Amino acid sequence: SSMAGLQVHSLLVTGANRGIGLGLIQHVLRMPKPPQWIFATCRDPKGQRAQELQNLASKHPNIIIIPLEVSNPASIKAAAAKVEEHLGGSGLNLLINNAGILKLDTLDNETLEVMREIYTTNTVGPLLMGQAFLPLLKKAAQGSPGSGLSCSKAAIVNISSIGGSITFCFGWDLLQSTSYRCSK
Repeated sequence: SSMAGLQVHSLLVTGANRGIGLGLIQHVLRMPKPPQWIFATCRDPKGQRAQELQNLASKHPNIIIIPLEVSNPASIKAAAAKVEEHLGGSGLNLLINNAGILKLDTLDNETLEVMREIYTTNTVGPLLMGQAFLPLLKKAAQGSPGSGLSCSKAAIVNISSIGGSITFCFGWDLLQSTSYRCSK
């Protein structure tokens, strides 16, 4: 796998309760040397849609589930404080901005409210996350040889989708979801 050569001490994944987020956590658990800290965040950790993540966390003590709403600055701040508390002086190596929302709208019935909501989560969310976790990422980068940020030290990874492609308008007939496509 492409992550095989990566020595990750700690990582955080947003939207970790299902889909790509959950898949990433399952993937890093299978690494030859899994991270010491896996911060799995989602909006409602106690809810039905986080059951699979809860089951995984009960088997793997290195998974810490943290409630996080990426469109809410106070929630981001609280999550960053919790992560810092757990890391106890070491930094965060990898921030994976995966959380996203989609509304099944057509171009005709798109609204300002929906577009604002989707942009806040999908586009502004990753920016706010990067800002809040930058001190922890810098701390991890300083703990490694060489200068600057890199994937082997500290990195921010933003997950996009084919829905955001400009050259390939995938599935437009089935699913216009204009605001989602723009946000990606």
